[in-house]
Amino acid sequence: MALYAIVRVRGTVDVPPDVEHALNILRLRRRFAAVVYHSSLPGIRGMLESIASWATWGEVDRETLVELLRRRGRLAGGKPLTESWVREKLGLNGFEEFAGKLLSGDIHYHKLESLGVKPFFRLHPPKGGFKGSTRKAYSQGGELGYRGSNINELLKSMI
Repeated sequence: MALYAIVRVRGTVDVPPDVEHALNILRLRRRFAAVVYHSSLPGIRGMLESIASWATWGEVDRETLVELLRRRGRLAGGKPLTESWVREKLGLNGFEEFAGKLLSGDIHYHKLESLGVKPFFRLHPPKGGFKGSTRKAYSQGGELGYRGSNINELLKSMI
């Protein structure tokens, strides 16, 4: 069981309807949006396979997840996610414990939407650009599809 970080790499033009539907369900509605979902969720593997030509994903590590939450986590109204909010609303000691609960599957990030947490992260384009083509699979020297733990390097360059 792992926590997947999923990043939309390609834009909104000429997206097939079934892929667009899967991207909408995953809340990846624009380029450089990221979400985190646990690998144990039903149907997640099928959706990832259907969006493989439009997004990239892999297992996020604790350090990258903490930085993502701290710098890019948002509440309703565009307010930043803060340590004090995590303490008050979730009863946790901070981002480190929050990341631990997300990684273990005790808390699902997308289910915190009822508490006012935006279920996605808006990221910058990667510093230094992409290393490969945004039209090829990661295994073929591109940027799309499954990339394993290498997603952490991409996320750090986009935060």
